[in-house]
Amino acid sequence: MANTKSAIKMIRVAERRRARNKPFRSAVKTYISKAERSITRRDLDIAASAVAEAISELDKAAEKGIIHPNNAARRKSRLMRKFNLVKTS
Repeated sequence: MANTKSAIKMIRVAERRRARNKPFRSAVKTYISKAERSITRRDLDIAASAVAEAISELDKAAEKGIIHPNNAARRKSRLMRKFNLVKTS
């Protein structure tokens, strides 16, 4: 448990920030899973729009500081790699 007044306040602040960021993180995960589902079904038109939407949401989350920019870049890279593998085969 925190010992100082400032540490106690920072716990409250962190909890508020966590609560504020949680819906955005959840939404990003949902967009990614929708894109991955459409990729595995090989619906290329739907997958293309779902991937674009997921990438847009990842960029927004990174820009707002909800996720780290490198985390967003890694997730976008993985998503595009999956999409391109299905697209070429």
